[in-house]
Amino acid sequence: MSEDAPPFQTQDHDSLTIPLLSHQQRSINSTSQVAIVGANVCPIESLDYEIVENDFFKQDWRARGKVQIFQYIFMKWLLCFLIGGFVSLAGFFNNLAVENIAGVKFVITSNMMLAQRYWMAFLVFSLSNLALTLFAAIITAFISPAAAGSGIPEVKAYLNGVDAPGILSIRTLIVKIVGSIAAVSSSLLVGKAGPMVHTGSCIAALFGQGGSRRYGLTWKWLRFFKNDRDRRDLVTCGSAAGIAAAFRAPVGGVLFALEEMASWWRSALLWRAFFTTAVVAIILRALIDVCLSGKCGLFGKGGLIMFDVYSANVSYHLADVPPVLALGVIGGILGSFYNFLLVKILKVYNLVNEKGTFYKNFIACTISIFTSCLLFGLPWLVSCQSCPSDASEDCPTIGRSGNYKKFQCPPGHYNDLASLIFNTNDDAIRNLFSKNTDSEFQLSTMLIFFVTCFILSIFSYGIVAPAGLFVPVIVTGASYGRFIGMLIGSWGNLSHGLYAVLGAASFLGGSMRMTVSLCVIILELTNNLLLLPLIMVVLLVSKTVADAFNGNVYDLIMKVKGFPYLETHAEPYMRQLTVADVVSGPLQLCHGIEKVGNIVHILKTTMHHGFPVIDESPHSESPVLYGLILRAHLIALLKKKAFLCTPVQLGADAFRHFSSDDFAKKGLGNVDKIEDIELTDEEMEMFLDLHPFTNASPYTVVDTMSLAKALILFREVGLRHLLVIPKISSRAPVVGILTRHDFMPEHILGLHPSLVRSRWKRLRFQFPLLLKIF
Repeated sequence: MSEDAPPFQTQDHDSLTIPLLSHQQRSINSTSQVAIVGANVCPIESLDYEIVENDFFKQDWRARGKVQIFQYIFMKWLLCFLIGGFVSLAGFFNNLAVENIAGVKFVITSNMMLAQRYWMAFLVFSLSNLALTLFAAIITAFISPAAAGSGIPEVKAYLNGVDAPGILSIRTLIVKIVGSIAAVSSSLLVGKAGPMVHTGSCIAALFGQGGSRRYGLTWKWLRFFKNDRDRRDLVTCGSAAGIAAAFRAPVGGVLFALEEMASWWRSALLWRAFFTTAVVAIILRALIDVCLSGKCGLFGKGGLIMFDVYSANVSYHLADVPPVLALGVIGGILGSFYNFLLVKILKVYNLVNEKGTFYKNFIACTISIFTSCLLFGLPWLVSCQSCPSDASEDCPTIGRSGNYKKFQCPPGHYNDLASLIFNTNDDAIRNLFSKNTDSEFQLSTMLIFFVTCFILSIFSYGIVAPAGLFVPVIVTGASYGRFIGMLIGSWGNLSHGLYAVLGAASFLGGSMRMTVSLCVIILELTNNLLLLPLIMVVLLVSKTVADAFNGNVYDLIMKVKGFPYLETHAEPYMRQLTVADVVSGPLQLCHGIEKVGNIVHILKTTMHHGFPVIDESPHSESPVLYGLILRAHLIALLKKKAFLCTPVQLGADAFRHFSSDDFAKKGLGNVDKIEDIELTDEEMEMFLDLHPFTNASPYTVVDTMSLAKALILFREVGLRHLLVIPKISSRAPVVGILTRHDFMPEHILGLHPSLVRSRWKRLRFQFPLLLKIF
């Protein structure tokens, strides 16, 4: 049974329950109430995106004048400005720390290699990687397990209406930033874009808490944001700012939030998200100017200076289209296979993580040691290359970064594989994308590097540390794109660097299944609008091919983690069912004027969050649905103890005892519990008038509505509860309550097993080849 579903009644309080329709078999929703958040299994709840239109809400809005409305609008824009400012600072210092920490490690290793102290160089390289990985794993496992992974699946589920403890807390924010710096600096093939999205969302959520009494932030203007709707908008802006800070792609960040993250969008939110990312771009531009002047230490040529990585005039002809199409097909196949393997590895990691913290850290250390051995050993397998006479930089490279790493080669030669491995991922991307370097890398080098990145990125993502997928996917795609370009050689007009760009686009499209946002992000990275037609073709082809095999990587990860995510479309079998076929029961409810003892009993014996309120005689001639009241509001009423000695309506006195702030959403982690309220026996026999506090206009559907239509309504409006009422007048004014768990395929197919067989037959008919493969 789901957490938000209508609760079940115990044997001694039958007067508070009504059964489902007489012809309907009583069902229990047994879908999971927990999900894997980061690295731990946690209970999950739903968010209240619906406006609770009770008497206090109406009175609060009637009392607002022009000044209050101006305050509300001004604070929205001010918070967006602050989110953009803080996310840009977080992104800049994240990159600055990674470039300097990894830079010191690479410089020391390179110096030892120049002195031919190879074993000492390997020891320094592997131990520093192990220390950084272990540090990231320990702080994640012990301080905030919710910070593990990229965080994009968790934020995407949050914007869909799923809440989990700790995913947007200040503790998670700190661990996400520090852990991401350590993990990326440790030469693990993980990215920083996903953690930046989570970081931006955490910053936005903290700004949207509506103030804090603990820290003295109780400014009256902040009270406007004590609701899930405004917090959702701010988190959406924060996720857009995260991508903008990771890639210096402000427009791409907005489109990423629209295409991939948000389940609910409107034009006003588009403007605020664009404003937020614009703030990020402006501040980053100013900070990068400081680094270009040499004041940022060992800041490499990659990082936030990946902008303008391929600023060359691009000329292509009709003969170049078939290779580009082939690149898209290969990217779609490889991307779907990548997703398939990643899901399998994550399932294994989840089983191991359940055994305890020691095993989590053991996996992280094992992957770190394996990665260090592989990265240090592979360059010995390739032959040294003679330095080109027309090299645009020193060859071999001495120092932090460059395209020509000497490694073990004699003077005047360089190791092309070491030039990719002994750099940060950002510098490796820059080397792969760079123009006029068609003769820099060997064919065997590209093949080895592609296979290495493909395998390491899969095994590195699931460890208990902040780790993103964006950059590893770009590196992997760029390596096989350049490999294909080298195979084509003089047959085409495109350079190897351009093939690397198109390969990265195809692998991104095959794995993440985004089109518009990825296209703009790549264009903003390369600073070359002439690439637009080729990138569009590659993304469309790769996404189309990959969609025939499985879903996008973040949706698959959410499914593995157990988040009850509501898709944008309804499954075909939902057209065959009505809401009465899946609603759970029997249903527990409250009366308009209810005894305090009954309310306490309901709250203590259930963990559910919404209860129908009905009026009966003498307040109504026949039982009638008055509305819906939330668990949090019932607890707020009990805390105030504004009880009545007799069962009469409170009327206008309610506004003297309560204010709208009493029913505002608490900050992150601040939830009142029924166990904390102490009541005497005399108070338990008193009454509460629930009418002023009940949402008198909840969303309702008749029991004959198709389940598909109910799902679309539930998701598009952002509901937590959807009341089901009988189409034909009966003794019961309400049939049940639908929650997101009632729309989950596990629950529906569990109630109607015949749909499983028909669904399998349809899949076998439509995709016989894919079912044989997978």
